[in-house]
Amino acid sequence: MKILVVDDEPNIRRTLRVALETMGHEVQEAASASKALSEVERQPCDVALVDLRLGGESGLELLESLRAQSPRLAVVLITAHASIDTAVEAIRRGALDYLPKPFTPAQVRAVLERVDQVRGLRDRVADLEQQVRDIVPEVELESSDPQMQQVMELTRLVASADAAVLIRGENGTGKGVLARALHAWSKRAGGPFVTVNCPSLSSDLLESDLFGHVKGAFTGAVRDAAGKVASAEGGTLFLDEIGEMPPALQPKLLRFLQEKRYERVGEAKTRIADVRLVAATNRDLESAVASGDFREDLLYRLNVVELTLPPLRRRGDIRTLAEHLLAFFSRQSGGRLKGFTPEAHDRLARYAWPGNLRELRNAVERATILAAGPLVGLADLPDRIGQMQTDASRSIEIGQSATLEQVEFEHIRRVLVAAPNLEAAARILGIDPSTLYRKRKQYGL
Repeated sequence: MKILVVDDEPNIRRTLRVALETMGHEVQEAASASKALSEVERQPCDVALVDLRLGGESGLELLESLRAQSPRLAVVLITAHASIDTAVEAIRRGALDYLPKPFTPAQVRAVLERVDQVRGLRDRVADLEQQVRDIVPEVELESSDPQMQQVMELTRLVASADAAVLIRGENGTGKGVLARALHAWSKRAGGPFVTVNCPSLSSDLLESDLFGHVKGAFTGAVRDAAGKVASAEGGTLFLDEIGEMPPALQPKLLRFLQEKRYERVGEAKTRIADVRLVAATNRDLESAVASGDFREDLLYRLNVVELTLPPLRRRGDIRTLAEHLLAFFSRQSGGRLKGFTPEAHDRLARYAWPGNLRELRNAVERATILAAGPLVGLADLPDRIGQMQTDASRSIEIGQSATLEQVEFEHIRRVLVAAPNLEAAARILGIDPSTLYRKRKQYGL
């Protein structure tokens, strides 16, 4: 590896150079923070060994500057003033490891081996992410649609702050993708992005998953578990479908939001976490507050900044999104498809898309498989889209010659198009959400 040694003592630099070159590494030296930054700019390095005290300069401050200038640079802090507090602060600011003086060549070798392992894991993750991008099309966040442009502009604006963000939108609108974009544009981009799926676990298990537990805290707790909050240290914690969080756990989340303090299940020790919290929901949380299912004070804490993703049916870029997805899936099958017929484009634009981007993706992938090419036609689309009723048959009015089933279908369809979410649609129709779910399935809406 190419290693930069930053220390104001020539003897330390010389000793490290000899040891590192003996191990087969290429070594550069710098006696000050400014020279270290110049060296990294002149010739990129893999690792920087940085002394905590550089004369009158701070190695911790240099650490942040090096990471900002070269995000892939692994920094190991070296100091004769070893303490847990300093180590924690160094790791919080982005150091990969910590080496107290005096140290032996064997200790230096061990640290560099750990660094090499972490670099290898990061490269493997990057390769896997690239493979995923090759297999799964990215959701288009950049858009010509004015509503989406406003959302993205606000997202970039609030990314630099550490305030809590609440992302609202129907299922399939890309709330998780927007949360990841918010993290990627923030100053925490180098830290972890950790997701907690609130509806997936019971109240007790969700608390353990979120805050961690100690061995013996409950049946099956055979070892300590750090929890997702600890895993997100220095990064972003994404609470997906926050509206489904059990009421018993909401006060503990509220306290964490207010104080950044929490306790693991079965442990009295209070811990502190440096985490930015982003939550998402498809529920009407104000109605949940009114019904007593969600705490009002928690909603205020979560909703410091609100981002609302519009449903696909209200966006003006369905054609562009469909073409993007078709191009992706067509590449996977040899590039034989060139686009959609005018009739297919018209049908895609007029369909209500209750499943939003997720449904559009599935529909286009299916069409790519079935289409003989070179254009996707109505017959290649799912029946609920390709055989959607014409404008004449859809303009049903009360008293016309139409069956009750036709009237019900059209009324539910129009309410779904107009309502902001499924809960609101169920309220307008005067039925339970579960009943609406069955009706949607029955009519293919």
